[in-house]
Amino acid sequence: MEKINSLYAAFDTFPAPKGAAVHIKHMTEVLFKRSESACLYVIGGEGLPRFQQEGNVQIVRFDQKIANLLDRAIAYGVQLSQLIEQQQQLDLVHFRDPWSGFPILNAQKDKGFKSVYEVNAFPSIELPYAYPQVSAQTLSKIAQQEQLCLSHCDHIITPSALTKQQIVQRGIAAEKVTVIANGADIPEQCDRPLNAPEQYLVYFGAIQQWQGIDELLRAFRLLQDFSELRLVMCVAKHNRIAKQYLKMAKKLEIEDRIDWHFGLTQEELQPWVSHATLSIAPLTDCPRNNQQGCCPLKVLESMAAATPIVASNLAVVRELLEDEVTAKLVKPNRPAELANAIRLLLEHPDLANEWGLAAQDRVKEKFTWQHMASQLNHVYDALILK
Repeated sequence: MEKINSLYAAFDTFPAPKGAAVHIKHMTEVLFKRSESACLYVIGGEGLPRFQQEGNVQIVRFDQKIANLLDRAIAYGVQLSQLIEQQQQLDLVHFRDPWSGFPILNAQKDKGFKSVYEVNAFPSIELPYAYPQVSAQTLSKIAQQEQLCLSHCDHIITPSALTKQQIVQRGIAAEKVTVIANGADIPEQCDRPLNAPEQYLVYFGAIQQWQGIDELLRAFRLLQDFSELRLVMCVAKHNRIAKQYLKMAKKLEIEDRIDWHFGLTQEELQPWVSHATLSIAPLTDCPRNNQQGCCPLKVLESMAAATPIVASNLAVVRELLEDEVTAKLVKPNRPAELANAIRLLLEHPDLANEWGLAAQDRVKEKFTWQHMASQLNHVYDALILK
């Protein structure tokens, strides 16, 4: 492997049809433009090479097939340690999870580079949703590793003010944490998808428990009097969770009114978002959303497209949207209220379009990827000058 002076590490598959990959793409563009030679260390996937060279960037993928998540994370960290050990000229290392942070911060003592911890999520909070059987002892150990990363990195960035609040509550000085929201690009005009319904709601993104798909399906059932209205679901994978929602839709007798699209690229997804009647973001009221925090790309990308939005009235959503100014916000976990809000905007399309355009203006003012890049460069500059 060639010598590098910057490294970005993420325990995520890249590229991939999900929001994390979009975020990684834009963050790494900022870091790697500053670098003579850089490395992106990520998880591999089907059809992705273990190593590739893209301009000044070497992409190294961990591709060991290990079923157990924690065992896989440990092996990922061992390979990352070996990669760093070979480097003598590292100036700046950026990581987005504790699995990456532990080996990086151990090496920092000897290597002397600067480190940035990008906190999008805390596994100690999120893991129980995907792995309900995980023990309290294991979660406590993970939380300790998170704390080590928070305490020993040089600076922390996070996309949500609520997440910053969680970090400060863990004893980290507020001035060590910079909030840099996710971004979105204003899309160019695009043709309507050939098979798009005349009138449809769109949901796109991940389908974990906290996303509120249950509530969306139950709300959609209450809109059967809109006989031509369809629900378009654009999700990353046709996996076990997706199959559960397909079964739920059948049980609710709405399966013939739903169109499912799996694994769309950003280019394939954009027309579905831009031409939707409404975009729905029904996040649930749960610790992942109301304690940990997040900055939902589905909301920002819908705003950028001027697609009217109905979303849950949570603090993380209010960081981006204002009720009855840029969107209609509803109490989470209440399908009937969600259905009523959708009904309101379906019956008042001029109002919906007004709020959609106002949301797009807010993105232009504050939430483009260019805004993100400027803020991140400022963080990097401050670190290098110390």
